[in-house]
Amino acid sequence: MPVLLALFFASGCAALIYEMVWFYLVQLVVGASSLSVAVLLCAFMGGMALGSWLLPSRLARLHPLRAIAVLEAGIAILGVLIPLAVPGIQQVYLQIVGHGPGSIAARALFCAVVLTPPTMLMGATLPVIARSLDYGRANRIGLLYMANLAGGAVGTALAGFYLLRVYDTLVATAIAVSINLVLALVFWFLGRNATDATQTEAAASEPVMAAPVFYVAAALSGVTSLGAEVIWTRQLSLLFGASVYTFSLILSVFLAGLGVGGFAGAQLARRVTDIRRALGIVQGLLALAIGFGSWAIVDLLPHWQPSADFLPAVHASQWAWFAFDAARCALAMLPATVLWGASFPLTLAGASATTDTHDLTRHVARVNATNTVGALAGALGFTLVGMPYLGSHNAQQALVAMAAVTALALLWHAGNRMRIWQAPATAVVLVGAALLVPAVPSRLIAYGRSVRSWETIKEFLFVGEGATASIAVTKNFSGAKQFHIAGKVEASDMDIDMRLERMLGHVPALMHPHPKSVLIVGVGAGVTAGSLSVHPEIERIVVCDIEPLVPVSARAYFGPENHHVFDNPKVQLVFDDARHFLQTTTEKFDIITSDPIHPWVRGAATLYSLEYLTLSKNHLNPGGVVTQWIPLYETDIPSVKSELGTFARVFPDTTLWNPDLLEEGYDLVALGRAEEHPINEAAIQARIDASAIVKQSLAAVSLANARSILSTYAGRGKDLAPWLADAQINRERSLRLQYLAGLAANQDQRYGVFQAIVNYRKYPADLFVASAGTESQLRSWYEER
Repeated sequence: MPVLLALFFASGCAALIYEMVWFYLVQLVVGASSLSVAVLLCAFMGGMALGSWLLPSRLARLHPLRAIAVLEAGIAILGVLIPLAVPGIQQVYLQIVGHGPGSIAARALFCAVVLTPPTMLMGATLPVIARSLDYGRANRIGLLYMANLAGGAVGTALAGFYLLRVYDTLVATAIAVSINLVLALVFWFLGRNATDATQTEAAASEPVMAAPVFYVAAALSGVTSLGAEVIWTRQLSLLFGASVYTFSLILSVFLAGLGVGGFAGAQLARRVTDIRRALGIVQGLLALAIGFGSWAIVDLLPHWQPSADFLPAVHASQWAWFAFDAARCALAMLPATVLWGASFPLTLAGASATTDTHDLTRHVARVNATNTVGALAGALGFTLVGMPYLGSHNAQQALVAMAAVTALALLWHAGNRMRIWQAPATAVVLVGAALLVPAVPSRLIAYGRSVRSWETIKEFLFVGEGATASIAVTKNFSGAKQFHIAGKVEASDMDIDMRLERMLGHVPALMHPHPKSVLIVGVGAGVTAGSLSVHPEIERIVVCDIEPLVPVSARAYFGPENHHVFDNPKVQLVFDDARHFLQTTTEKFDIITSDPIHPWVRGAATLYSLEYLTLSKNHLNPGGVVTQWIPLYETDIPSVKSELGTFARVFPDTTLWNPDLLEEGYDLVALGRAEEHPINEAAIQARIDASAIVKQSLAAVSLANARSILSTYAGRGKDLAPWLADAQINRERSLRLQYLAGLAANQDQRYGVFQAIVNYRKYPADLFVASAGTESQLRSWYEER
């Protein structure tokens, strides 16, 4: 048994490394929208359920240990093949798929082709090993379940914090494949003394059905566990910051809790005589634990923020900050995750209590498959329906109710002596747990990890929870409106933000000689889209966003600032991942620009990658222009170098433009042109003078004329080449930027980063065609600074 525990630990470790790599690779193809995540989960968890249900009987001729050796070898082979096969399958996929909701069938087919075969093999391992265990030892399955989950927790942390941060997907895959191959050899060696007794017993035994209540319990336990994980991941990502590290941390803590619970449940299954009653009590406690976790996340943990007075040592290192977040995460999640983990071995013990060895295999397969299907239903239901339509408050109360109903059903079946008081007791638990679930405070949705800043808010104009993001619109005591997405201020009507957002639109429109078509990545408050919409030459604007709630709120509360862009017939909204849209459209554009998306936010770094920028360049018409937001706050020099170095690698004619009037450094606009040509002051001024609304829109952010626009010049890629020599290029196979930026999210080096860049700035005589007065003013100004 100790050997099996070690082997199943290693198997779980490899499985979670694969899961993180495969989810990443597949999302690059199908996109990161809620629709894409839904079909990804269907393929992954559906494959595990199918494997648990179908494969054990088909491997019955092999000794269980050798059958697992075959499964592990198969996973290793597919682990090698999937990264090699994805590009080819992707080419077929891109020939048949469109974008938006209508593409769901093609996305699902791609995910199924890639993920179902290996996940079926993963799902079969636990039922197969059941054949090697003695009658009456179902609790041993619980111990193996515990070991597998503990390995998964380690694998998640190993991949998220080390392998993918330091290396890339190829190295992470190689590590997982190596683990599988070693496991295959060890399992095959351990099964060398196999006899035909197992096969004979398997053939002779007849299936015995367990009480249906255990399968109902398995399914509902799966629903509540993954439903809660979806909601809690959203809320904890608000509180900790939605970086790739936060996701890995939450998943690791969740799996670790399940593992601890699996061990406790296996020990409990050996000692209790009434499994139904024990499992019913566990589910009743689970209802309370879900309520406690919901309360802790929104009412307790936000007050535990490191500061000069409270845990100042946490500020010394980002790794200390991660450890502190892990402790906060564990406090909220462990009570419920331990109880979910304990439910599986107890359910299995109850389902297999009266059966022989072979039926143990069947019951493990059924319970495992039922639990996985329930988990799939929970993940999909609470992602696509629970959060958007019920809201997290009502959704978590529904989870509490499910756990309480499960407890009631189990206790009802436990015996007549409990029927007198079990219903009222369960009702009390249900009501108490439901009352524990608080509404999510608007301040958490608005400010996330900076939740203490909420005191500046005078009024919440709008708060909503969508399928992929939580949105808020606020007004502070100075009267400024702010637009919050996923706990961050993404836009506002304050001068510094309005100037940036309008520059992202007006600057490329004025630099392009004759712009007619535009693609905008991310809606935000719609100010960038609105800035482009007022240019009379522009005939078509496509805006990509993954959250439908964003344009709804931007239209309602930022209409004057965005020139009522969402009522403009030029504009087409596409709800899809922008990268997926570009992959699946043949349309080309004169301008491609993005509304601010911080690269430390998980998934956003794909929009800063070499491959994405190349894809954007390939979708430009001749003379086309691409702009990208470069944040200098909440970051450090290596992260900014990665962003600029990658952008300049694709666009040699890169120029930088500074929205900050004080020249202290806040953010920059990087502009890349497909073709290099002079920037003519007179031509820009003529374009401004030709449209009164363009002139008014620019003047509102202190950009009254062409000279003021040229004065925002902050440098260019050619001049920055020595500084960017050691830049880490952000490629899709590693997404180095999201790991660099994630480690720097709590830093503030904006002034130093900006000064490092403008130290290379000089008047670009070969680029600007400007009047003598403008040239003289800019030359002396640059020299002075």
